[in-house]
Amino acid sequence: MYESIKNFNKQFSYEPEIKNLDKFVAKKEFILVGMGGSALAAQILKTWNPKIDIIIRHDYCLPLGDEALKNKLVILSSYSGNTEEVINAYLEAKEKNLDIVVVVAGGKLLSLAKENNTPYIEMPNVRLQPRMALGLSIKALLKVMGEESALKETSGLEATLNPLDYEEAGKSFAKKLKNYVPVIYASNHNSSLAEIWKIKFNETGKIPAFHNVLPELNHNEMTGFDVVDSTKELSNKFYFIILKDMGDNPKILKRMQVLEKLYKDRNLKVETIEIKNENVWHKIFSSLLLADWTAYYLALEYGLEPEQVPMVEEFKKLILE
Repeated sequence: MYESIKNFNKQFSYEPEIKNLDKFVAKKEFILVGMGGSALAAQILKTWNPKIDIIIRHDYCLPLGDEALKNKLVILSSYSGNTEEVINAYLEAKEKNLDIVVVVAGGKLLSLAKENNTPYIEMPNVRLQPRMALGLSIKALLKVMGEESALKETSGLEATLNPLDYEEAGKSFAKKLKNYVPVIYASNHNSSLAEIWKIKFNETGKIPAFHNVLPELNHNEMTGFDVVDSTKELSNKFYFIILKDMGDNPKILKRMQVLEKLYKDRNLKVETIEIKNENVWHKIFSSLLLADWTAYYLALEYGLEPEQVPMVEEFKKLILE
């Protein structure tokens, strides 16, 4: 895991290639079916460009009616290639004769794509956990979507993004977070970052974590932390992380400032982390590298192995019985 984080920027040297290109149909409307880490890149793309027309599906089947589906390019994303929900959706898409492309690093889904002459991108199978392969996944999706300018721009991250720049901050933050449940807040625009921070704490740190977005949480969730004597013991278990992006709507920034004050007035733990950089890709991935290092060192604080996800593997075996 340490090496995966340390060398993350090298993923941006990857140049994806669409195989079975003669069968590939380029479109501007997308449905991506993916689970866990294999869907995170699509969520990041919506932060990069909110105007991208993409539906992200976490399920066994496709959304929408058949007529609407004909206008979409269906992207089947599974780093392992063995995700049963994605394979099921692939078979449905094939049966309906939809325009599809597979993004994969191996497994059964890759075999199906080759057997059926389906367009596919085969990412390097470098034995990463899917949540750690976001650079590879981002570049593969940009290729599928025809975003050549963004592909070139992300390639530059190999030189400009240094994962070690964020290690000490992550290590220090992990010490603060020990014995607390993290709750990550961000603007709606940066909801993907808040969710991925949460996922890193779950999968790498092996701890409960939650996320929400402003302004919605100001209308409901925050009232659950209006601490009184009878609920103080519950509220004191949480540590709030506010991801503050100076590019957010000024009204959102004001809400973050006020929320931090209200929580601190109630003696709740709050940390505001500013997301800053002129380059949107650098801004996104520098934040996520901080999340990686924090979750990694938090796992070590608890004496846990940060890379593997044994409960997921146990669950997969049980549902096959």
